[in-house]
This record gives sequence, structure tokens and C-alpha cells, in this order.
Amino acid sequence: MQLDLSIFNPKARSLIGLDISSSSIKMVELSSDGKGGYRVERYAIEVLPRDIVSDGNIVNLEAAADSVRRAWKKLATSTRFVAIALPASHVITKKIIVAAGQREDELELLVESEASQYIPFALDEVNLDFQVVGPALSSPDEIEVLIAASRKEKVEDRVAVAESAGLKPKVLDVESYAVLAAFALVEGQLPESSKGNIVALVDVGANVMNLTVLRNGQQLYAREQAFGGNQLTQDIARLFEMNFEEAEAEKRRNNLPEKYETELLRPFREAMALEISRALQFFFTSTQFNEINHIVLSGGCAVIAGIDEVVATRTQINTIIANPFANMLLADRVRGKTLLADASSLMVACGLALRRFDA
Repeated sequence: MQLDLSIFNPKARSLIGLDISSSSIKMVELSSDGKGGYRVERYAIEVLPRDIVSDGNIVNLEAAADSVRRAWKKLATSTRFVAIALPASHVITKKIIVAAGQREDELELLVESEASQYIPFALDEVNLDFQVVGPALSSPDEIEVLIAASRKEKVEDRVAVAESAGLKPKVLDVESYAVLAAFALVEGQLPESSKGNIVALVDVGANVMNLTVLRNGQQLYAREQAFGGNQLTQDIARLFEMNFEEAEAEKRRNNLPEKYETELLRPFREAMALEISRALQFFFTSTQFNEINHIVLSGGCAVIAGIDEVVATRTQINTIIANPFANMLLADRVRGKTLLADASSLMVACGLALRRFDA
């Protein structure tokens, strides 16, 4: 599901995927490799000062824009067009079934009428969009339509940050859909054909862990839990008497004293594996399914060394770290080893950058 901010053909120009998370600004720019695949032109990560973005809300617009501007300068590109995304928690989605064969204007009126029943705000307070998913399973004469709506102020805040940084937002997406677009590139890396397999995509960021369970690209289940890497950063700050920003920087550089591994990192890995195991148990008890074939870890916490092994041991399920760039060519300016270390945290930015290639 995507909300286009203006009439725009992504194929006509380069487009940067811009991910504004609570801990950092991430940017990815892709191009075509000429053979139906992609090339990573450049990417950048800029750590955000604490509390600039909280619970997906931009608290300090000016400071957020400054960080976006710094990330864009690191990117060293002339491209100013960006695709941005809203957190899923800021977007209300609803699937409806309607008669097939309607004109676009008829469908728009029908969607507005349906949306007014499900959205707890006046329609003039929201950005509303819809996408035809495909034929309805119940009847060949009907189609399934996905409606998405978000409060205008949530959209305007992100647009304002990008514009204040000198960038031009052209596409608005939803973070969860951007992750699924990037996941399509990861799915083929699983050790066996994933046709019919059930895959748990677990995205662990600074504050929130999102579990999405998929089969053949279709979502079976989704759950959000309060758990993330900021807990580890706070422990580092307390143990080594640093402020939060210093602790985050040292954590990312993996430049901490020896006791960090035993006293903080090892317990955090175990805690994360336990949270994932609990989330899977909720999936099993609330659906008819009782098996997961693969776990794919993404988000900032997936970069923690050895986390895939700890999760695999705890859950007894094959676990891999997401890398949507594994089969892409790299521009000379992109360092493969560094990208590999950052790849799992770039899923949203990668999914947004892929919007350039939409038909």
C-alpha cells in the first residue's frame, strides 16, 4: 500500500529511500543493474540524538531535519527526491470487498463512504488512499480493496522534515509494507524453496519488536511488543557512566570494555531470543498453525553478533539475518563489508528505494 504525494513516475528519476526511525536516519539509493536486478549506489546512516523521534512521532522537527541533512550530505548524491514512510501504528488499514468493474472515480467515492465507518476521525483530518489487492476469494464478481488512512499531521510532520532538509518527498509508504517489499529480496535466500513454508519476519528496532508471519508472501499474523535495543544502550550508559548518545555510539562501534560481552551483551541476546520465542507462542495459540519453518531477523538489533545463533538455539528454528542486498551489485563507493554489517537495519530504507522501480 502506498500513498503517492504527487503525480510522479519513479522510473524517470533516482529516488532515495528515507527511513526516519527513533534511533537514526537511514538512506538508500538503488539503480538498475540492466539485467532485471539492482545495484546499490550509496547508503548512509546518521544516529539521531535521543528523543528527537519518540514512538514514531517527530518531537523536534528542526533537529530531525538537521540529522536528515547530515545523512544526505554523507550520501554524496545529487538526488533530492525521496520516498518516506509512516510507522504502521500511525496508519489505519482495512480490507473491504466491493463489486468489480467500477471506474476509478466510483471506487474513490465508495472507499470514502466505507472509510468513514472505520476511521475514528473526520475524513478532512486524514490522508486517505486505497489499493486494489485483486479478485475476492469469495466471488469472481468482486474485488478486495485495501484502504489506508493516517492523520494529516503525522504525514505533514515527515514531509516537513524532508523539505526542511532540502529534499523533495514524492512517495509516502507504510514502514511495514516497505519491509515486506525488501523481504521479497530476502525470501529467495532461505536454504530451501520457501513455497508453502511459514516464515517469521522479526524486526527489532530501538523500542519495538514487530513479528510478521508470512506464507507465500501473504501475511498470516502480526504482533508488536515493547522490546528493543535502547534497553541495551541504557544498560551500557549506566554500567560505563556515559550519556545515552555516547553509549549508543560505542555500542555501534563495538568499542566497549571486555565485561560488556559477559555482563550486558550476552544477557541481552538471551532476553531478545526469549521475547521472540514468546511472540511465536502467541502466534501458535491464537491461530491454527503450530509450526514456523524459518525466522528472518531484521532491524537494528539484528546486527548484534551471534544473535541468529542464540535465537536458533532458543527456538529450535532455522534463523538467518536479513540482507536484501545479497544479490545486488555494489557501486565502487559502497564497501561490501560495511554494508553487510548494516544490511538488516536498512530494510525499510531499501523497501522505499525500490519504489523507484514501480510500474
